[in-house]
Amino acid sequence: MNKNIKLAVAGAVLALGATAANAGIIIPAGDWTVDISGNVNTFMTNTKYSGTAQTGRTAGGAASPGYANAEDTSNQFQTGLLPSALGIGAKTRQNDLDVAFQFSFFTGSNANGGDNLNSSNVGTNGGLGYSSLNIRQSYLSFGDKSWGTILLGRNLGVFGSDAILSDMTLLGVGSGAGGQGSSTLGRIGSGYIYADWKAQAAYTTPNFGGFEASVAATESTGQLDNSNLGVEGKASYSFAGDGSTGKIWVGGKKQKIQIAGAHANGANNGNISEFDSQGSEIGAKLGFSGAEFVGYYYTGKNMDSGIGTAINTLVANGIAGFDHDNNGGYVQATYALPTKTKVGASFGRSVIERSTVAELRDAQREAWVIGAYHPLTKHLNLVAEYNHLTTETQTVAAGVSEGKQKTMSLGAILFF
Repeated sequence: MNKNIKLAVAGAVLALGATAANAGIIIPAGDWTVDISGNVNTFMTNTKYSGTAQTGRTAGGAASPGYANAEDTSNQFQTGLLPSALGIGAKTRQNDLDVAFQFSFFTGSNANGGDNLNSSNVGTNGGLGYSSLNIRQSYLSFGDKSWGTILLGRNLGVFGSDAILSDMTLLGVGSGAGGQGSSTLGRIGSGYIYADWKAQAAYTTPNFGGFEASVAATESTGQLDNSNLGVEGKASYSFAGDGSTGKIWVGGKKQKIQIAGAHANGANNGNISEFDSQGSEIGAKLGFSGAEFVGYYYTGKNMDSGIGTAINTLVANGIAGFDHDNNGGYVQATYALPTKTKVGASFGRSVIERSTVAELRDAQREAWVIGAYHPLTKHLNLVAEYNHLTTETQTVAAGVSEGKQKTMSLGAILFF
């Protein structure tokens, strides 16, 4: 499997100790070596909702008009946290440079979401419903082991990438089942902020005895006039020996968020206002004798829309223009049984803290996950998970509102 699609596919396999191959379909083509790789997965999910998580419920828990008889259980067949993917890449050595490119196409198996090819068919699941299609990777890279690698194009973000690649639910479902779209959420938003796939120019150093660092300039989210770029980076140290492996990393990011007509006290001043969004992270992963432990923590400001998938707390959680603090993390333990089945449990939480203005809300997402992952063959894994997600919001008008989602999932994921 080529180096780049590994970030989304083999990264999950290696993190859990499954036995999928390290390479995809390799095709020599003149000066180039072409690598075709990816995954296909589908899960049957059963999600029980309560409180504000129920369909059509308001912040206070009452039913909205037209939803009084909405069911509180959802049953679906859908793709897990890792969408089904097809990656096509190639590499060559020219003029003392390692040159490569990558295109990766991601899709889902259930009813269409807002990113489908034909928006008029949102919610349909037949032949005319088409399918969500997301080209998450499209980049070139060049470099040499003596001085590092430069990457230009669309790829997984630097900040938060180790958190998601260490998440055991990358092979499964986690939270976010029962909806539409090309994937579920796993532990995104209940333990870490989504690294996302973004346009960037990145540099990665050579590996110095286990030490490695990356820095990237990226297109910022939350922009109105596209006048700002973001920057993110991380440094890591990996080690192995005496039957143990490990990795420690630290990272950070910083960007500007733009809001129309808002200033420091939330009033409309008719102009574009800019606010800082920033974060830092620290994580560690240690494995020995079939056991693996992960610990991760992040903190920042204005970096979470409320479900960990966008950087714009200012708009998503209260009156536009007020800063919000963010923090969270997760702990995870997995163990490989003699049958090669990997069992694991994890707990995580993401928090948006109240600002100094009473009308603005707190928000929290907390999840327990228990999973079993069995390599039926070298490429095929059977997966069973249970996820218990609790969400809380707080406002002066409605007080504390709580919703729960309890999801059972069973399915399979095939790597190639």
